[in-house]
Amino acid sequence: MALLVILLAVLALIGLISWGKVNAFLAFLLVTLPAGLALGLPPGRLLAAVYQGLGDTLGSVVVVIVLGAMLGKLVAESGAAQQIAAVMIRTFGTKNIQWTLMATGFIVGIPLFYNVGFVLMIPLIFSVVYKYRLPAVYVGLPMLAALSAMHGFLPPHPAPTALVAQFHANLGLTFCYGLLVAVPAVVLAGPVYVRTLRGIEARPLAGFVAEALPESALPGRVNSFVSSLLPVLVLAAAAGLRAALPAGGPLAPLLAFVAEPAVIMLLSVGVATASLGLARGKTMAGVMDTYGAAVKDVALILLIIGGAGALKQVLVASGVSAEIAAGLQGTGLPPLVLGWLIAAVIRVCLGSATIAGLTAAGVMLPTLARSHADPNLMVLAIGAGSLLLSHVNDAGFWLFKEYFNLSTKDTLRSWTAMESIVSVVGLAGVLALNWALH
Repeated sequence: MALLVILLAVLALIGLISWGKVNAFLAFLLVTLPAGLALGLPPGRLLAAVYQGLGDTLGSVVVVIVLGAMLGKLVAESGAAQQIAAVMIRTFGTKNIQWTLMATGFIVGIPLFYNVGFVLMIPLIFSVVYKYRLPAVYVGLPMLAALSAMHGFLPPHPAPTALVAQFHANLGLTFCYGLLVAVPAVVLAGPVYVRTLRGIEARPLAGFVAEALPESALPGRVNSFVSSLLPVLVLAAAAGLRAALPAGGPLAPLLAFVAEPAVIMLLSVGVATASLGLARGKTMAGVMDTYGAAVKDVALILLIIGGAGALKQVLVASGVSAEIAAGLQGTGLPPLVLGWLIAAVIRVCLGSATIAGLTAAGVMLPTLARSHADPNLMVLAIGAGSLLLSHVNDAGFWLFKEYFNLSTKDTLRSWTAMESIVSVVGLAGVLALNWALH
């Protein structure tokens, strides 16, 4: 019964948004309330779950997305993104731009959470697209595939880090295995698969791409790269210092504070305000106007993400995730495949990769102890499953759809298919590693 309710809710979402042309935030609310009642939640608990889902989801991303939008808007309008794009194209050529951006996604995706990396890299992707008249999805999807794989497979991202702790896996070994699994998955889901998507017409949000400036008006190369990539540099420096210094030392709390994504983005916006704004002749009022326009660009995206969070929380409060996991335990599948499958089914139903990973971990912990499966590979198998079939109940789906200004159909064909390829190839890589190691 619960699975039928979820299926009807997803179909209703697709119908309202695709065919009914209903605003996505309203569609989420219109579907979430009846679904919660159908799953047996009393009205009081249902509304509490909706508010909690909205608050928790937005509370974890709103600061990062808004500050990232501000940084991205300034990077675009100042000409820094144009300078970076020009340097990259001159260095690697337009024929290799996909591979260049994919490699950048790997590097950026290791220390940065997906949402941070997404909003940081979007201005760079769009600048390349507009300047060199390249297809947006064709250029951008390989980089986003790399960011997503890093988020699903590798520490220090939330679910993989929690799974390493729960399974008593080796953090360094899991990271190395994860890179071995992630590279072929991203290559197939990115540069290889994207060849079939050249016909998709995307009109990215123009707010993140400024009109081309003459070369003499562009900021310097060092200023452009450092100001744009400062979040990556700060987080990498903080992570290095935390690894080098004693865990309980006097600087540990300060480094932990500085490594928080919201703090990093705030620091980066402050530096960019000076280096790309005030130092280049803009007034403070002019920079603030740029930031105000950036917030308007992402306001609807934030509401949609909050709506997805509300639906997710209602499904969690109803106990659906535990019911699904319990139903799959008696299948007799190999442990690594079973871990992937449980995470995949919960991901499809709830939309959250992190919740899918953590729920599957709780289910697989006793099975792992009995089966003697490799805990490092179990972390990766569950991480791969948590990326499968991202669709209308996933905030990442809406980030991609709204920033690239795509139809729901084209988002399913590009984003959803890419995530599924990463997931399936990731499982194949885990099984191949398991065979090679044992």
